[in-house]
Amino acid sequence: MVTETTTTPKSSIIYPESDGQPMADNTEQFQWIVTIQGGIDSLFEEDPNVFVAGDLLWYPVEGNNKLRVAPDVMVAFGRPKGRRGSYLQWKEDNIPPQVVFEVLSPGNTVIEMNKKLEFYQRYGVEEYYLYDPDRIDLGGWIRTENKLTSIEPINDWVSPQLGVRFELSEEGLELYSPDGQKFSTYRELYTGRKQEAQRAQQAEERANRLAEKLRELGIDPDAL
Repeated sequence: MVTETTTTPKSSIIYPESDGQPMADNTEQFQWIVTIQGGIDSLFEEDPNVFVAGDLLWYPVEGNNKLRVAPDVMVAFGRPKGRRGSYLQWKEDNIPPQVVFEVLSPGNTVIEMNKKLEFYQRYGVEEYYLYDPDRIDLGGWIRTENKLTSIEPINDWVSPQLGVRFELSEEGLELYSPDGQKFSTYRELYTGRKQEAQRAQQAEERANRLAEKLRELGIDPDAL
């Protein structure tokens, strides 16, 4: 007797946009993910063909919806910006994310992170960075001869793809854009903008007071 077997067409396979896992296990991990993703996204704001995402599922192989990973931050050069529910590599000109970041939380295990390193090595990541905010420990790998090899030393390292410099101090990791600007948290950005607005308001008030005194002296400030 011949038993007929059927295969599911690739076009009908569903690729879930969520793995049911939280984006972060604690507030510090979440803040780091948002800061790194936001900093890199801002860095390439004017380039329409650099896609930056956080906690987005990446499926490297069509037809296999079990083979996936969600990097905390991923950067794909040569891919347009825009909304995606997941990163389906075969729909992205088969371009894998070239740079990925992971931020450790207490819930991560050595086995889990080793599997991620193997995944990133197998499926074409060029640069991989792993930061542990609790231990203030940074690891990095770069593709050399088709293999991700450890970056030594990592302190003061400049990413070839991003142009971002990594600086590790007793206070923690600091990232600097090519123009020397430090990546900031949302709160730091908000505080800076608030202070800038306050300085602008104070300058305007001083200018108004000066103009009033000039008018008292019979001088038209607009004519100066």
